[in-house]
Amino acid sequence: MDRNERALPLAGLRVVEFTHMVMGPAMGVILADLGAEVTKVEPVEGDNTRRLVGSGAGYFPMYNRNKRSLAIDLKSEAGRQVVRDLLADADVLIENFRGGAMEALGLGYEALAALNPRLIYCSGKGFLRGPYEHRTALDEVAQMMGGLAYMTGLPGRPMRAGASVIDVTGAMFGVIGVLAALAERERTGRGQALTTSLYETTAFLVGQHMAQYAVTGKPAPPMSERQSAWAVYDVFEAADGERVFAAVVSDTQWRKFCEAFGLDEFLADSSLARNTDRVRQRERTLPVIRARFQQLSQGALMAKLEEAGLPFAPIARPEDLFDDPHLNAEGGLIPVTLAEGRTARLPALPLAMNGHRFGLRHDLPGVGADGPAVLRAHGVSESAIEALIAAGVLHA
Repeated sequence: MDRNERALPLAGLRVVEFTHMVMGPAMGVILADLGAEVTKVEPVEGDNTRRLVGSGAGYFPMYNRNKRSLAIDLKSEAGRQVVRDLLADADVLIENFRGGAMEALGLGYEALAALNPRLIYCSGKGFLRGPYEHRTALDEVAQMMGGLAYMTGLPGRPMRAGASVIDVTGAMFGVIGVLAALAERERTGRGQALTTSLYETTAFLVGQHMAQYAVTGKPAPPMSERQSAWAVYDVFEAADGERVFAAVVSDTQWRKFCEAFGLDEFLADSSLARNTDRVRQRERTLPVIRARFQQLSQGALMAKLEEAGLPFAPIARPEDLFDDPHLNAEGGLIPVTLAEGRTARLPALPLAMNGHRFGLRHDLPGVGADGPAVLRAHGVSESAIEALIAAGVLHA
């Protein structure tokens, strides 16, 4: 643990989570990493996300650390009563199930606000209120209809981004809403319902391209055919066949770039002194720059770019990040235990407060592993817990 648990910013905040897949669990893990006490309510057989394969195999281990698992049968009245008792003194509820699912269980906002007026009830949905609000959505649905897939792909071939960026960003907006609602509750003493959504998150992210159209009157082309705002802003090949992204985004950087790579002819050419002029002359300058870069290995090229203080990046794959020296230096990767007992180091919150990163307080929970302890902490007797287990209502 990087910090004393009692010193974490959200220590003492009680969160009950009814979630699956990515958006809801991502809200929960952000709050949990920041110190909230997050209880994940799962079916007796466990969250289906635990059993996903392929591209979904990483969802559970990435977004469910620092939580406690309560596996309980919400189809039974006894199970629902246990959960209502938990929520009677909870601060926050998080859910991302289909519309109406929580209400059908008697766990909608209106019913719970009557039980606990201070409760902040955060829902992750596909859409906010409007003509689409009853549609079923996924991250990829939102990317397609929100213009992000168009901007990411090739012309005529829309492509979703290579991570669940809308699920995760939508979760971040949900957490922002929770924190804002907590601040408002300090003034009013009352909680509220709030919703974060996939489609509106996508629209917010592509808003820069909407604004570009509003300013220029020209549609933004896909990033694969983009008209760069800078003369040097591309992927280049090094002598060893490896590739490096490099950028020069100011006139000052241009001078440093030319000096670092011995491009004296460009430095002396006054027609290249301003970025707007360099952009118009890319066809003349880029072949020279590419040839110069191809004289150096990837390591030597990156060393020069770093020494000159210029933006650059190797073209990494996700699995390369396990061995990244920067991520491994200061708690950037958190060790968690996978279902089969192996350890994996996964990314921490991309946040430091007072120079401290947020680490692991509780490993990934087994199905229902914390159920009896959670109930004991709420005053449920051992005999009552044993009766719930015997009836198949509580998994332990």
